[in-house]
Amino acid sequence: MAMSQSANLAEKAMGHGDNAVTEQDMTNPARDRAKYGDPSETMKALAWMGKNDVQMVETNKPKIIEDRDVILKVTGSTICGSDLHLLHGAVVELQKGDILGHEFCGRVDSMGAGVKGLKEGDRVVASFQIACGECMYCKKKLSSQCERTNSNTIENAMYGGRTAGMFGYSHFTGGFAGGQAEYVRVPMGDVNLLKLPDDVPDEKGLYLSDVLATSWNCVVDTGVKEGDVVAIWGAGPIGEMAAEMSFTNGASRVIMIDGGAASWRLDFCKEKLPKIEVINYTDLPRGTTVTSRLKEMEHGGPDVALECVAGEYAKGWAHYFEMLLGAETDTSEIINEMITSVKNFGRCGITGVYVGFTNHFNIGSLMERGIRLIGNGQAPVHLYWEQLLQMIREGKTDPYKMLTHRVKVEEMDIIYKKFDAREDHMQKIFVQTRFSDPPAKGSPALTTYKS
Repeated sequence: MAMSQSANLAEKAMGHGDNAVTEQDMTNPARDRAKYGDPSETMKALAWMGKNDVQMVETNKPKIIEDRDVILKVTGSTICGSDLHLLHGAVVELQKGDILGHEFCGRVDSMGAGVKGLKEGDRVVASFQIACGECMYCKKKLSSQCERTNSNTIENAMYGGRTAGMFGYSHFTGGFAGGQAEYVRVPMGDVNLLKLPDDVPDEKGLYLSDVLATSWNCVVDTGVKEGDVVAIWGAGPIGEMAAEMSFTNGASRVIMIDGGAASWRLDFCKEKLPKIEVINYTDLPRGTTVTSRLKEMEHGGPDVALECVAGEYAKGWAHYFEMLLGAETDTSEIINEMITSVKNFGRCGITGVYVGFTNHFNIGSLMERGIRLIGNGQAPVHLYWEQLLQMIREGKTDPYKMLTHRVKVEEMDIIYKKFDAREDHMQKIFVQTRFSDPPAKGSPALTTYKS
């Protein structure tokens, strides 16, 4: 919390860059009602109020402020595992009242005069990143690295470059209000919204926003190919869909690793994808490591290792205390397991969120054994979402495999706590609003938590 607020003060002192073509730091219309909020209508939204504290708030409906803005009635949103890094305060430059949520779909409510190709009432899904459509990266559809939608100075200094602006993911990524709300403003909506056909319900189309593109990028960017043996760290939604997509890309075996409070996810994934093999690291006998077990299962280890967890979760006491004391922001434990587990010249892809710096990184093994280490996320959604939409329509990928719960947006504060605690076997959820259609065939029935 202190680090986040210090970063906010430092950013304010240094000032933003001058690269952005859309207004920054608009994480809640109530911050400047006259400029950003519709005075005639309010909405419910989920806001970050401090470390481990999110609350439902009543705020103003956003209004059009730029020529290419689209205001959406949100018909579906969800919680991503990366939202938990915000909840925990691991991502810097959060401010009290920031509206969260980077995965959402909806119907066009209104739009600016410069928007092309859309009309009121269209069903659309938003990419979690905000792209201009015109810069060097956008012309290649590498939308997550757009040069003109995030002017944050600290990110530029830390990383040597900026990512695109992102919905609901702090002022570090531009400061845009998210979609865990009843309405959301989408800048440059004709670029950042994809129409959904009638045969793809919201309960499937929503996940083009992030999880499907992120999983696919994890697999294809790391180079999973015919005959590969793939190990996946993390049996959450990204790991589950990456397993399915690894088989789609020709993997001969997929081995999934998880444990602790999330052990039930291994059984869930095994039920949905019977071909996978699993390792529960908490059940390994003394003296057996994840690396040694993988070497037992496959000569030399897997060809490919995919990281679908994140760097926030320390397994050992050394990293736990170093992170607690601010000596590092992310643990290298899983990355080191991946590096030592794969075959010589193996490939390791990082998709889980890592925000800063790590200690005790096994650079020797990386260099000596010719290991390829690849940063896969942030995934360029625009590069993949039309292909993935067609895969959904043809039954080549099925988001229902990960979908376990349908909940109300009004209960999102409760849902965050349950999702964080891995309660009720929540794998992936669909959040409905007052604008949502009735549940589609095959999707979960509504679960309520408030009496």
